[in-house]
Amino acid sequence: MTKSIQEDTFYEGGPAKGDLIINLLLGFTLIGLPFTIGAVVRALWLRFNITSRRVSVSGGWMGRDRSQVVYSQISEVRCVPRGFGAWGDMVLVLTDGSRLEMRSLPRFREVETYILERIQSRPTGNKPSQAGLDDSSSKGFAA
Repeated sequence: MTKSIQEDTFYEGGPAKGDLIINLLLGFTLIGLPFTIGAVVRALWLRFNITSRRVSVSGGWMGRDRSQVVYSQISEVRCVPRGFGAWGDMVLVLTDGSRLEMRSLPRFREVETYILERIQSRPTGNKPSQAGLDDSSSKGFAA
């Protein structure tokens, strides 16, 4: 008999609608046209799925690129607010040094808090730091 572990969804959906609206308005200028194309591609094919067990991002052309990360692989979370703080960009730095970028993430502050709670509650003593600051950097020079 197998035991199933329940996975609760915290956020499932696409990028922020405000990102698309602002970039469509910028598209009326020649300079803003590349940003508009990027926002349309994100709106059509980028999807986030953040659950109690993992973070999944599907995107790229026609949504064919998929990335899944479990919380034990995340060492750091970095966020940058966009759209006057209505949405933001988030980068998950993984333990192997690679990065998973999530652009135009709605409710990014709530998502950041949720992810930090999950990675800090893992059973190992290897707890991640926020914004690149950890306890070992404050010890100074030790001989």
